[in-house]
Amino acid sequence: MSSATKTGTRASATHTADSHDLIRVQGARVNNLKDVSVEIPKRRLTVFTGVSGSGKSSLVFATIAAESQRMINETYSAFVQGFMPTLSRPDVDLLEGLTTAIIVDQERMGSNPRSTVGTATDANAMLRILFSRLGDPHIGSPNAYSFNMPSVTATGAITVQRGAKTVAEKATFSRLGGMCPRCEGMGSVTDFDLTALYDDTLSLNEGALTIPGYSMDGWYGRIFRGCGYFDPDKPIKKFTKKQLHDLLYKEPTKIKVEGINVTYEGLVPRIQKSFLSKDVDAMQPHIRAFVERAVTFTTCPECGGTRLTKEALSSKINGRNIADLCAMQISDLADWVRELDEPTVTPLIKGLQHLLDSFTDIGLGYLSLERPSGTLSGGEAQRTKMIRHLGSSLTDVTYVFDEPTIGLHPHDIQRMNDLLRQLRDKGNTVLVVEHKPEAIEIADHIVDIGPRAGSEGGEIVFEGTVDGLRASKTLTGRHLDDRATLKKNLRTPAGALEVRGADTHNLRNVDVDIPLGALVVVTGVAGSGKSSLITGSVSGRDDVVTIDQGAIRGSRRSNPATYTGLLEPIRKAFAKANGVKPALFSSNSEGACPTCNGAGVIYTDLGVMATVESTCEECEGKRFQAAVLEYTLGGRNIAEVLEMSVAEAEQFFGSGDARIPAAHKILDRLADVGLGYLRLGQQLTTLSGGERQRIKLATQMAEKGGIYILDEPTTGLHLADVEQLLGLLDRLVDSGKSVIVIEHHQAVMAHADWIIDLGPGAGHDGGRIVFEGTPADLVADRSTLTGEHLAAYVGA
Repeated sequence: MSSATKTGTRASATHTADSHDLIRVQGARVNNLKDVSVEIPKRRLTVFTGVSGSGKSSLVFATIAAESQRMINETYSAFVQGFMPTLSRPDVDLLEGLTTAIIVDQERMGSNPRSTVGTATDANAMLRILFSRLGDPHIGSPNAYSFNMPSVTATGAITVQRGAKTVAEKATFSRLGGMCPRCEGMGSVTDFDLTALYDDTLSLNEGALTIPGYSMDGWYGRIFRGCGYFDPDKPIKKFTKKQLHDLLYKEPTKIKVEGINVTYEGLVPRIQKSFLSKDVDAMQPHIRAFVERAVTFTTCPECGGTRLTKEALSSKINGRNIADLCAMQISDLADWVRELDEPTVTPLIKGLQHLLDSFTDIGLGYLSLERPSGTLSGGEAQRTKMIRHLGSSLTDVTYVFDEPTIGLHPHDIQRMNDLLRQLRDKGNTVLVVEHKPEAIEIADHIVDIGPRAGSEGGEIVFEGTVDGLRASKTLTGRHLDDRATLKKNLRTPAGALEVRGADTHNLRNVDVDIPLGALVVVTGVAGSGKSSLITGSVSGRDDVVTIDQGAIRGSRRSNPATYTGLLEPIRKAFAKANGVKPALFSSNSEGACPTCNGAGVIYTDLGVMATVESTCEECEGKRFQAAVLEYTLGGRNIAEVLEMSVAEAEQFFGSGDARIPAAHKILDRLADVGLGYLRLGQQLTTLSGGERQRIKLATQMAEKGGIYILDEPTTGLHLADVEQLLGLLDRLVDSGKSVIVIEHHQAVMAHADWIIDLGPGAGHDGGRIVFEGTPADLVADRSTLTGEHLAAYVGA
């Protein structure tokens, strides 16, 4: 058959299989969605817009992506499903046309101390294979170059079948691993400040121990009194060397205390197991403060921080060992790999080359493979996860992105847009939740959710093209072309914060004076050294409060009232008004409903099937005992208070019988950061990324300090909310604070009193101050990338 005939046959009839070109959602009610129905075109780039908390993530992540993943999980056997997370079906009437969903979110990569950029992206695995083939001298398999693999030697008897006989023979087994034995592959060793563990002027019985949780009132006290290794009534400074060693370093030993078999262990090894083996971010604040006070981490003297054995470091390719390569900037490493000419491992070199080039393409060429993955920002982590999808052969997949432009300089956003288009052009459906106008403008289709946030949102207010959005009367449409103007009345600095010889990461002995009593914006392309300068040289100083992008840790019982400390004064006021104990007004304590233990819902585990969540019939989801709900304050019971929005509660606790100044102050701050719509009892796990950061900002604004550092506070903020944020920053400065903002948003730059621009590029191409001065001077100068983009933004 000729090609003309084939073409004609195709054109005459569309196959039924090609007609499924829409993802249909009908009656979605997840979180605040109000029976939302929408049709999303497949193999197109669809951007979801709307104010933070309007329901974008509820529709895209908690409905479409969640149901896709749940249905894929159900294709596995019951045995396999038993090892997978159980996902419940979203509250939606109908979902049609779903394809496999791949979620690329903002969640930071785990802070496991062994996880690095190289191990998280398989680049290290490829390098280890390369060294096991080409390394000189050859020392062994890829395991010999892995800092996660210890060397093992074993000797023993093995049984061998010889004819009709079974013979026992002696055998020796050894495996060479790359893990440094001194630091166990961590790259650093710990040292304890003993003065932070105990007060040596006191005895144990007098409360000498200052370690969180180590009280003499519980089991620890019974063990210390009954072990017999030292006198618990003698001051620690009078202990003999052996007694002090037993208290601090004794290896685990079985002893009997009060007739019960227990294990005694010295304080230092016990702290190492109980505290230092955990993710620092997951620790409770008071434990994290103790660890930071009591433990110092120093570079391992044996491996020099490389985490590897001497054997692994001795093996080289073209004069470089694997640690040298992992320490290189990835863009430089890509050039080094490109020069390798080894026909025996050509496919491996090509694969590694493509992976490293992907880092550069996505704007992460300034990283190194040895960089701990837990230190990556949310935007860097998201782009690192993207890398594995860029070379994928998959088509007809739904890629779901959560604000992929976070942490990107305006100069870098164009590159991200190209990558999103590249995924779409391969025949994939790309769904993006986004606030930046530059990213919204490349959409084939737009879904705007609103009109406002929380209970005032959850509706589709616009569907169509970018031009249609501009012409619409929605909040996003009205603000899409917003452009800030340069601030005319600049504040006069009240002194300066001196930074001298800053050399953290890629900084090159930077000297800078940061004005105090003003709004200072630190900017520059991603990887230029902004965070290194501020967090490395300013955070941690006295009188400095740092509000970063770290995740909020909390259980499904946590809510804005508990996280901000708001519930404490409310409980006390309820207790005082009713003459009862404050504990009755806690759903985690005495007042909890006995049936659901204060959760408000009953979780039923059905084995390999999804866990079923149902409202508690006893308390009807109110979480408290019926008797507790009879106590009121200002005519409302505690459950009704937790159902209030921040704005409603601000009025309620501001005057009348329910006036609580301490609670009103916290509510004022929550309203200040734009969270007036949040319910006090709403689960923290249901908050969007922008909401979580702003609740953190509201909480830490109460801390005493003269200098505030904010790391990209516009993250997750709608265009309409940026103006409110600028007003908040102004109020902070006008109240006598100094505010330093690390930011890429041009509206914040235009509003600054002073700008510090780092660059000119990223990694070793950055690390220098390329501009210091007012926003107007930066626009007039236009000598930097930031200056060019700011000038274009303000229309200069």
